[in-house]
Amino acid sequence: MEPGAPWRDPRQGYAYGVGSALQMQLQQRADAAAGGGVLKRSLGELERWQHQQQQHVAAQQALYLRAVKQRTAAAADIAALLGGGPTQPLVLSGSSYGGVLASPSSTLSSLTTASRAAVPLLHPHPQPQPQRQVPLMTSSPQTQAFGLSRAPPPQPAASSELFILQELEKQLLNDDDDEPVAAMSGTGSAVTNSEWEETIQQLNSITAAPSPGLPAAAAPNNNNANAGMTRSPSNSSSSTASSSASFSPPTPGAASRQLLSEAAVALADGNHEAAATHLAALKRAANQHGDAEQRLIAMMVAALSSRIVPTVSALAQHLAELCGAEQRAGSQLLHDISPFFRLALQAASVAIVEAVGDHRAIHLVDFDVSLQQHAALIQYLADRRVPGTSLKVTAVTDPGSPYTQSQTATLTAIREPLKQLAERAGIEYRFEVVRCRAAELDASRLGCAPGEALAVNLAFALSHVPDESVSPANPRDELLRRVRALSPQVVALVEQELNTNTAPLAARFTDACAHYGAILESLDATLGRESSEKKARAEAALAKKAANAVGREGPDRLERCEVFGKWRARFGMAGFRPVALGPGIADQVAARVGPAPPGITVKAENGVLRLCWMGRVVTVASAWR
Repeated sequence: MEPGAPWRDPRQGYAYGVGSALQMQLQQRADAAAGGGVLKRSLGELERWQHQQQQHVAAQQALYLRAVKQRTAAAADIAALLGGGPTQPLVLSGSSYGGVLASPSSTLSSLTTASRAAVPLLHPHPQPQPQRQVPLMTSSPQTQAFGLSRAPPPQPAASSELFILQELEKQLLNDDDDEPVAAMSGTGSAVTNSEWEETIQQLNSITAAPSPGLPAAAAPNNNNANAGMTRSPSNSSSSTASSSASFSPPTPGAASRQLLSEAAVALADGNHEAAATHLAALKRAANQHGDAEQRLIAMMVAALSSRIVPTVSALAQHLAELCGAEQRAGSQLLHDISPFFRLALQAASVAIVEAVGDHRAIHLVDFDVSLQQHAALIQYLADRRVPGTSLKVTAVTDPGSPYTQSQTATLTAIREPLKQLAERAGIEYRFEVVRCRAAELDASRLGCAPGEALAVNLAFALSHVPDESVSPANPRDELLRRVRALSPQVVALVEQELNTNTAPLAARFTDACAHYGAILESLDATLGRESSEKKARAEAALAKKAANAVGREGPDRLERCEVFGKWRARFGMAGFRPVALGPGIADQVAARVGPAPPGITVKAENGVLRLCWMGRVVTVASAWR
């Protein structure tokens, strides 16, 4: 070999033994420093010098160990935050050997072997290095985000191994990697539990202050429901981490609603075991006598639990309770005490009075008579001061509806009070009940007479009529077509802004949670937290509605509300056109029942009246012709 020529091993960079590679590199460096001459040192001097260099390398590796342990702890910390837990392995991306750190306790031996084996791989054709200043190695943006930093290494001399070791450090620690978390892959355990705790303690003692990019505790939060995070039904840990610099712990209500959603998704997927696990955990946060959020959780846990292995007897009992007299009485109480229902029914009465004008003979066809609404209507008609005013009410019941029996009992109970109220107001009053199906509805059956101002009230009635998704006969559209054939002066519609008709379970459940939660919150705001008898009965009726809306499918689901956009489409297809409610209808309602309580907004826009809680629309009143 000619003097000064680079030494080349015929094995071409294969992994050498522990000491051979380093000896070759030292020999080469010594030759280069001597300018290509023959080594002029005794064997003893060479051995002593080699021993000193090996001690220096060991000291450098100890420094690497601390940095790698910091990196390992921080990477495992991030993996735990992302849902992988502290058992995710750490692969040192960019290292020549691509190994996995089994544990911090074995890192030193791994680095020792790897560093000596990696030297010929990093520099298979070493060249003499001139004397130069090497820039200080500062922390990368990734290590700064982890809250870690390393002291700059000493500047290498031309005849030392420090430059090679710096190159090895860059390979091992991969400071230039733009995605450090992406390097965490593979299988096996990276850190044991005891080593994990020890590493975290060391990390806390090394870093002067916690990094703003990490929470104080990096363990996974099973109840994390931040706005930017989603959860998988099959995994209780968070699957996505927020990339913001700050981290806010979730509120218990948000975490409970997130877990409720996971249970609904699990039920939709047929995973009843996972759903039951979620619901069992949620029962601890539920309280039928707590605040609005706790009562909502109790309501929805009961609704979803009813879907897990339902029995025929349980289904029959549910339908009997939903359509029974107690449920109807509770629903009437809800309409009376909740501003969303009471104000919307008042708006429907105003729309009817405005449509009939100064007519003396008024015929109202009603498919779900409400005592409070009819009492308001009688008062509005009396305020017109039109002599000889008469009001004929025809209450229609469908013999095929499961609600008919309780509805008939209610009609019998309210007939006499309404008649007495009309007499005191100076209005002639008649009240009749007609039993017929939608396909049998016509003017003669209803007793319509010439000269009458005909009005139809569909407040909270259409959502209980099946549509094409339940029956091919589509009774809902059939009823609208039959009503349109009567040529009424006005058709008043009031419905909840809620899609529990054709939406899939997960979407239906999410909408129902927000809707019924708004009603419960508004009841607390308007009536206080005191659990009065009326409020308890009204909320019990609301809970049964929710249980049917999200807990039943097919013909067994009787609560089939639509959002206003769908009602508008149905009325349009049936031949109706909208009748804009007057711009002062909100003022008229307020003058009758007082201003809306705080938190409730009454919006008269685009010809309809929307009643909202904290910006969410709960009920909508509209008129058609």
